[in-house]
Amino acid sequence: MKLPSGIDMDLLLTLDALLDEQNITHAALRLGISQPAMSARLTRLRRVFGERLFIAAPNGRGVLPTPRALALRLTLQQVLNGMSALLEPVVFDPATSQRIFVVALHENPALMVGADLFNRIREQAPLARLRFVQPDLDTLSQQMEHGEIDLFIGIGETVNEGWVGRQLFTDHFVSAQRKGHPRGARELDLETFCSAAHLLVSSAGDPFVGIVDRVLAKLGSSRQVLMSTQSYATAPALVAGTDLLCTLPRRLLKQFASSLDLFEPPIDLPSLSLNAYWHPRNHEDAASIWLREQVLQVAGGLERNEG
Repeated sequence: MKLPSGIDMDLLLTLDALLDEQNITHAALRLGISQPAMSARLTRLRRVFGERLFIAAPNGRGVLPTPRALALRLTLQQVLNGMSALLEPVVFDPATSQRIFVVALHENPALMVGADLFNRIREQAPLARLRFVQPDLDTLSQQMEHGEIDLFIGIGETVNEGWVGRQLFTDHFVSAQRKGHPRGARELDLETFCSAAHLLVSSAGDPFVGIVDRVLAKLGSSRQVLMSTQSYATAPALVAGTDLLCTLPRRLLKQFASSLDLFEPPIDLPSLSLNAYWHPRNHEDAASIWLREQVLQVAGGLERNEG
C-alpha cells in the first residue's frame, strides 16, 4: 500500500504515535506538541487520506483506529524504518571492509611511506586493498573530484586551492656514496663535492640540472652531473654500484644505509615538506577519514624514528 502524496514527516510521526498510544493527549506528549497542534494534525490527516483514521472511543477514553488506519501500519513502519536508516551515520568497519583505497603519489613518497602504509592497512583492514597510481597533474583535479582518487601525497607540487591538505612531515637532503668509495669517508667539502661525479634524479625539465645545481650556481660553483635517471627507485642501486654521488631526501636514502654512506651536503638546501591532500567531498567520509588517519600514523612513526 502506498502512502498518498501531500503527507510529510510530521504527519507520519503523528499517525505512528496515534496508532501506538490511541490517545490524543499521550500522543501529543510523545511528540512534544500541544493538544491544539495535535488536533490540527488530525484534521490534516483526514484531508490527506480523504477519510477519518481515528474515531472517539465509546468509553470516552482515547481514540480507536479505523480499518484504514490499521491497514496503514505496515507501510508506515517500513517508511519510518527507511527514514531512520537514511539518517543514520555511515559506519566504516575496517575489519570487514573490502574497499579499494587509491592513493596518487610519485616514486619518492611511495618509497618513503608505501611499505609502512600497506602493513598498517593490512593489519587493521585485511580485506581492503591499496592501489598506488602515478599522479597526472593535468587530470588529478578531475580524478579527485570524481572520487577516482582518495588521497594525493606530494612534495612541493602545485595543488588545487580547493583541496584540503595536511603536512605529514618535513625532510632534508643528504648526499650518498657507496660504501668503500675511493674518496674515503671524509665529510664533504665544497671542492670535493663539486669535483665528484654525480647522479641526478630528474623527472621533468633539464635532466642534468636540479635544485642542487641551481644553489651551486648562486654560489658561483658547479658540479659534474654525469648520469641522470627519472627513477628514484633505481638511484640507490646505481650509486651503490658506481663511484657516483647523489643528493636526495634523507628518508629515502636511509633505507639503503647498508650499502650507502650518507653525508651532509656542503651547501644549504631547502627542506622538503611531504603533504597529503584530499577533495572536500571526502572530508567527512568515514572510510576516507580512516585512510587519512593511517597515513598520519605512518608519518608520525617516521618522525619518531628520526628523533
